[in-house]
Amino acid sequence: MKERIQKVLAQAGLCSRRAAEEMIRQGRVTIDGRRAELGEQADPARQKIAVDGKPVAAAEKKVYLMLNKPRGYVSTAHDERGRKTVTDLVRGCGARVYPVGRLDYDSEGLLLMTNDGALTQKLTHPSHEIGKTYQVTVRGDLSRVPALGQPMKIDGYEIAPATVFILSQQDEHTARLSMTIHEGRNRQIRKMCEQVGLDVRRLKRLAVGELELDRNLAPGKWRELTEEEIAYLQEA
Repeated sequence: MKERIQKVLAQAGLCSRRAAEEMIRQGRVTIDGRRAELGEQADPARQKIAVDGKPVAAAEKKVYLMLNKPRGYVSTAHDERGRKTVTDLVRGCGARVYPVGRLDYDSEGLLLMTNDGALTQKLTHPSHEIGKTYQVTVRGDLSRVPALGQPMKIDGYEIAPATVFILSQQDEHTARLSMTIHEGRNRQIRKMCEQVGLDVRRLKRLAVGELELDRNLAPGKWRELTEEEIAYLQEA
């Protein structure tokens, strides 16, 4: 598939796109032996691309997806118990992609998937503190909701305080909450709610940082991220 030549060079790990543009201006980049032009497209699988006369190896195309995960799927590539996995939902994307972090079997909503290992590591490492926002339906003593925003320990680990507020209240015992957390530890929100005596009835991820779940994306459907969305995640 044809891509802008500066994107091909960047994906091959040679340099940034900006540096690639300068190489093209300097006449250092050729396509099938002729000088490349800025903005020109080429297919690295079919054409010979070179910098300073040295061939550029075709890199694996990076794929970035947004999936609206439904309940009843596990966020792994394979499941030893034979349950349905999120990779079953994205088989038509043209690449082998993996989930960025996890949403448990009974949770739903925004799940990023990619074959970009470096970006996955960046987004899932707690030191980057990228907030993840959820809509959580809980039942119990609603006077305990403020305790969710206080320091607490989960599995012996002291988590960063969450940002929590009530979105709506169905009755005196049932409410929908907005919860933003940073670590994303295993079943963290469910364990937080259990610790303060609240029962989670529904859990849906709405955003990763400023990247929000596409409202037009039906459960079980996916789309590729835009270049602007990819750039945001890489710089977040």
